[in-house]
Amino acid sequence: MKKLENTQYFKIQSDQEIKVGDVLQLVYQAMTEKGYDPVNQIVGYIMSGDPTYITSHKGARSLIMKVERDELVEELLRVYMEQTMKAPDKT
Repeated sequence: MKKLENTQYFKIQSDQEIKVGDVLQLVYQAMTEKGYDPVNQIVGYIMSGDPTYITSHKGARSLIMKVERDELVEELLRVYMEQTMKAPDKT
């Protein structure tokens, strides 16, 4: 018989951690396949929080809702800065 004074721990396994960049890539592809302008639609979602800016095609809408909007902005800005603000070559 178990002792009742001991605390039992229960841990729920969360969905496999998905990277924000992967979410953006999958959403971008789904939006393109459906004929939408993915940049405009993703901006609309980020600015408003309204998930109907994102198609449900290939689960894109539910996928993007798993990521906080500020994380989307952070990833977009990080990638932009890495690609455009590279230090000049010292050769």
